[in-house]
Amino acid sequence: MEKQEILRRIAAIDKELKKRRAEDKLSAYNKGAKRHKKQIAFHKCKKRNRWVFGGNRSGKTECGAVECLWILRGIHPYRKNRENAFGWAVSLSQQVQRDVAQAKILNYLPKSWIAEITMLSGRKDSPSGGVIDQIKIKNVFGGISTLGFKSCDQGREKFQGSSLDFVWFDEEPPRDIYEECLMRVMDRRGDIFGTMTPLKGRTFIYNEIYLNVKHNPEIWHEFINWQDNPFLSKKEIKLLENSLDSSALDARKYGKFTEGSGLVYPEFDESVHVIAPFSVPREWQDTISIDPGLNNPLSAHWYCVDWDGNIYVVAEHFAAGKDIDFHANAIKDISAKLGWKTDGRGRIAALIDSAANQKTLASPKSVAELFFEKGIAVNTGVNKDVFSGIARVKSFLKQGNIYIFSNCVNMISEFKGYFWASGDTPVKRDDHCMDELRYYIMTRPRPPEKEEVVPPVLADKLRRINRKRLRGNYL
Repeated sequence: MEKQEILRRIAAIDKELKKRRAEDKLSAYNKGAKRHKKQIAFHKCKKRNRWVFGGNRSGKTECGAVECLWILRGIHPYRKNRENAFGWAVSLSQQVQRDVAQAKILNYLPKSWIAEITMLSGRKDSPSGGVIDQIKIKNVFGGISTLGFKSCDQGREKFQGSSLDFVWFDEEPPRDIYEECLMRVMDRRGDIFGTMTPLKGRTFIYNEIYLNVKHNPEIWHEFINWQDNPFLSKKEIKLLENSLDSSALDARKYGKFTEGSGLVYPEFDESVHVIAPFSVPREWQDTISIDPGLNNPLSAHWYCVDWDGNIYVVAEHFAAGKDIDFHANAIKDISAKLGWKTDGRGRIAALIDSAANQKTLASPKSVAELFFEKGIAVNTGVNKDVFSGIARVKSFLKQGNIYIFSNCVNMISEFKGYFWASGDTPVKRDDHCMDELRYYIMTRPRPPEKEEVVPPVLADKLRRINRKRLRGNYL
């Protein structure tokens, strides 16, 4: 056999092996060999506006690229597939497109699926070295799907006109481009999904996506950090940690929103400190803490302490523009549902801001007196030292000794939006839950004196919570 023919055959074999390796990458991801639990949660979510906030190297871009290919090919395992899908992959610039989103797409895209490639620069036969305009992909239904690549530095005008099935934002876009893309998916009831490391601080994404989940049923988000990626070695994690200062670490490791040193409780980690509600033993019941308000919101939470000294925030009442009768009845109703303890006269004990002792022109009696008449025995002797109180809350968060039930949505929201003003005081806005949490923590709550036998189901629940806490704090 001639040497030239041998070389030709070797080249053909090499080409075939490369093709199979490309197909195997997506196949491996599909089978779960190259994806982790939080990536799966993203893919399974049925909501139309999904975001993954992740640290660098956490696997966030991987799931965005695979999501695009599943939709375009018509093989999405968790959503209804469409024929001839049309979507955009949006990057911050053409260079970032080439090096990140485009590279991930090409990494998972088998060449046999490609019908046509249109380049802005570079060669079709070597697209990774140039900038792609569009890729036409063969759909399993027999049609052709289209993925267009866009960059934010093109300006809003370049994002007008099209009707789309999806838009993938690889990193955070400017607000005007995000809003334009919302219009592009409206006609087809398409999807928006984003994968980003929040390096810009408290932007519109923070307010309209991160804080807006409870108000908009179509919004979903998840945080992915380095520990969530089982394919990132511990040695590499250590090297990355040692190369970053503490302020950068929150964003680049955990995917957290930061505002310099502005967040009062950067220690708060929703994936660690927020847990699903469960039936709490009566022995753990401690007290209720109230930050009073009539026109402003009144915030009340029910606090429990387990035998190890861990605090659980198990229920919430939060309402504005209501009178004392409304709030007292709501507190009694929630307490009845919880089987909350009362004193010998059937009264419910609670802490309350000492401002409740003040009388107003609207009533000859103070708020504290009115609550007492309604069966809520409030104690106004709370410690209101803001700096010391914040320090104690921080200590509980760092040690993983406080858990908030996921139905306490207002407290969770305030944790995420509680920022320092100038000096050593927080911004006096949206802080009602944070104030009464501080009042409670400053009472130095103690575990119940006598430990009772823990039912097996509850014991298993607590073991799982403890494992989750350890992962969040020590891995």
